[in-house]
Amino acid sequence: MPSAALAFPPPLREGDRLSSEEFLHRWSAMPELRHAELIGGVVFLIASPVYLPHGTLQTSIAAWLWLYQQSTPGCQAGSDTTWRMTASDVPQPDVFLRILPAFGGQSRDDGYLATGAPELAVEVSGSTTSRDLGIKLELYRSQGVREYLSIVLYPKQVLWRRLVRGNYQDIEPGEDGLIRSRVFPGLWLDPAAIWDPRKSLRAALELGLQSPEHAAFARKLAAKRRKLVPAKAGP
Repeated sequence: MPSAALAFPPPLREGDRLSSEEFLHRWSAMPELRHAELIGGVVFLIASPVYLPHGTLQTSIAAWLWLYQQSTPGCQAGSDTTWRMTASDVPQPDVFLRILPAFGGQSRDDGYLATGAPELAVEVSGSTTSRDLGIKLELYRSQGVREYLSIVLYPKQVLWRRLVRGNYQDIEPGEDGLIRSRVFPGLWLDPAAIWDPRKSLRAALELGLQSPEHAAFARKLAAKRRKLVPAKAGP
């Protein structure tokens, strides 16, 4: 008697209209597909190659955030991570930084899947610029991503926004040219170092990590963690 054929879900296609459940179900059956997003119930795929400037810059930004994470217990950075934000929105930001749930962060873990929204999302925008500065910006705003860093390759732009009363406002550089996160004290960025190989992203960050604001933030996270840890029962 012939065995019954295994039924696989249909593959993801650009423009499909799906729920987050169906999107994730179909994607799980396509292990060869690394980049896919569901925004407003519509599937978006990375149709063009990821060119060298995008790949190298994304790695640099991920390393910059990783260094901040290492000096700031309670924070977590990651790249190319799928976020389940709503029943019809499953974006995949290039890089993110969040406050862990155990330290009072706004996102949650659902098994191996991140849910809700990170405090900071980063997109390196080349072929996806119109999406990143259009429907994804609106998604991040509506879902409470507290800061959104957009690095546009063509033309070269660095746009760092923060959420103020439900709308994004630009974070302007200080007199020294550095941009300072409001959500993550000590996370300082020299925009010129993104484009100039003679400069270092690490230099501005190390200044930020030595600031009193960062020390106060680290203490605040540690205190939050202590409050969440249940007290040990007595003998």
